[in-house]
Amino acid sequence: MSLLQVDNLAKAFPARRGLGSRRAYVHAVRDVSFSIERGRTLGVVGESGSGKSTTARLLLGLVRPDTGTVTLDGTDVLSARGDRLHALRRRMPMVFQDPYSSLDPTWQVRDIVTEPAVLAGERDRDALAGRAEELLTLVGLAPAFAQRYPHELSGGQRQRIALARALACDPDLIVLDEAVAALDVSTRAGIINTLTDLQDRLGVAYLFISHDLALVRVVSHELAVMYLGRIVESGPTEEVYAHPAHPYTRALIAAAPVPDPVVQKARERPPVRGEVPSALAVPSGCAFHPRCPLATEVCRTTEPPVVPLATGHAATCHHTDLPLTATKGIT
Repeated sequence: MSLLQVDNLAKAFPARRGLGSRRAYVHAVRDVSFSIERGRTLGVVGESGSGKSTTARLLLGLVRPDTGTVTLDGTDVLSARGDRLHALRRRMPMVFQDPYSSLDPTWQVRDIVTEPAVLAGERDRDALAGRAEELLTLVGLAPAFAQRYPHELSGGQRQRIALARALACDPDLIVLDEAVAALDVSTRAGIINTLTDLQDRLGVAYLFISHDLALVRVVSHELAVMYLGRIVESGPTEEVYAHPAHPYTRALIAAAPVPDPVVQKARERPPVRGEVPSALAVPSGCAFHPRCPLATEVCRTTEPPVVPLATGHAATCHHTDLPLTATKGIT
């Protein structure tokens, strides 16, 4: 049984187009399904507005979905209330993109990282002090950091504090929502190494949300590509990168630069055109068809099914069997 199982999750937010207009809906998440195994990492990628962060908040019950189910180790998360819901959230905490805004500036680090333990009922001061030291050591910080305040720390150090707080209740899964996006390259590499080490030592699973495909390829065992609220391709990360089937996935991979100017110049780009449509007016049929070079009449009228592929992953596309010659060589 999977640690986390998500089935047919959907969420639309009400919105108004203008004064006196009829109510419209932003379709943020549409029929999203995936699973995460213990000790594994699922990477979720896509452009801004694709529904990645909303999906994360739906998992934790921070936003209530319109339809769908979320089960953690066989327990229904969405039906839980009160103390039961808080207990489930402690098993899958979230680390946000901006560590400074998620840390109380008036608290010392020792109080920040042990707050989940206090909420869980721990009151012994010596035990909390020892736990703070243990957590700081786990994320690569010296115990002396316990006396500092968030404004005295660098961005990377603050994100390590946020990670230490997430580890305070021995979680099964950590949701990382663009957790390294605001950091410089060297600091980002250090955080990624820490995450990998923690996964090896503790067996914790990750839901790793990012717009950086190269980064997701390094950290993830499985990959889900989102477009306008729906997963359009998913499967083992290396299989998706080596054999991208959905035109959007191919375009994303081709857009990622190669650190060799000669190779980069010789690469051909998929002929994807236009901008991402508004989630207020998701196109009929396949949502990607207005931009897709393979689009046919069936793409405009019929929503594509999830198609299992011989490579072991799946794509939501009517034309997974058609080559896209402009994407040759993008592995």
